[in-house]
Amino acid sequence: MSRRQRRVPSILPSFRTRIRPGALPGTLPVVEKVVPPRISVISFTREVVEEKEVASVEEAIARVGPDGITWINVDGLSDPSVLARLGERFSLHPLALEDAVNVGQRPKVERYDKHYFMVLRTMRVEPAIPDIVEEQISVFFGASWVVTVQEHPDGGDCFGAVRAAIRQGRGRVREAGADYLAYLLLDSIVDAYFPVIETIAERMHELENEAIQSSANETLVHIQRVRRQLLSLRRAVWPMREEIGILQREESALLAPETHIFLRDAYDHAIQALEIVESLRETATNVMEIYLSAQNQRLNEVMKVLTVIATLFIPLTFIASIYGMNFEHMPELHWRYGYAWALGLMAVSAGVMLAYFRRRGWW
Repeated sequence: MSRRQRRVPSILPSFRTRIRPGALPGTLPVVEKVVPPRISVISFTREVVEEKEVASVEEAIARVGPDGITWINVDGLSDPSVLARLGERFSLHPLALEDAVNVGQRPKVERYDKHYFMVLRTMRVEPAIPDIVEEQISVFFGASWVVTVQEHPDGGDCFGAVRAAIRQGRGRVREAGADYLAYLLLDSIVDAYFPVIETIAERMHELENEAIQSSANETLVHIQRVRRQLLSLRRAVWPMREEIGILQREESALLAPETHIFLRDAYDHAIQALEIVESLRETATNVMEIYLSAQNQRLNEVMKVLTVIATLFIPLTFIASIYGMNFEHMPELHWRYGYAWALGLMAVSAGVMLAYFRRRGWW
């Protein structure tokens, strides 16, 4: 189990968890600064929808009723006691709670006695910074409830379409169970990959032209940044495909047979996203090779010019050294046109060499 913390962009609040040395498995970490997370609750049946942002976890638990589906969403990991209380109410496994608090987990799905636990990774393009922001989202779901835990309290809402579908009663979200709601959340995260992929693809198209035309060092930095983004995207999409495949093959009372059909559609979307990411990674490698080839070509052109100039000065230096010797009985030493003759000889030598280089295609 990895406890390595991922660096969060500075535009988002970061909360660092600390695991005590020798702590038992399933122990929730201690945080340096406790800030109350945002908690929202949506309870719905086929006819009624109730939605409210509550002030405490106890108020959220109190809104869980015997009828319908209840969805509790927690934004922020700054107060592990919130998850601990939810774990007591819904009998969440301590190891699952530990994975939810410690970010940087690999996307996965785990089955427990009374609930499923999913770790998802969502990505979005952040206009404020020239990079892609990642976020871990944990999903617990049982027979009639769903609990989602988002890493950043102000990291955007990738579940807005699901909330709108619940409010407006679109599709079969109010008629199905908690497993179908969990599928919708999973599918919304998979669909959120495509705008990111489109943004990277557009940037890649710009870099293809920039790699040929520009010789600035910033181009190499931009290419490397895109390659790093694609690697992060692949690390999120690849295990997501495996995760959906595991849910497809699960036989459980918590997963209705109809939900397996919809999971196949989400699996197809994950495969499509993964194929595009792999194609973009190959394109990024090709763009890097194009840039390096263009740089080598420019270097060869410069070296060719410098070589021609240096070669031209070889006979000129030879002539100058001959006429620079101070002997008393030198030919043309007292000749009136000796200086002009030396310069003319140098010019003719240089012209003959330039003509020879041009004829051979070296210049």
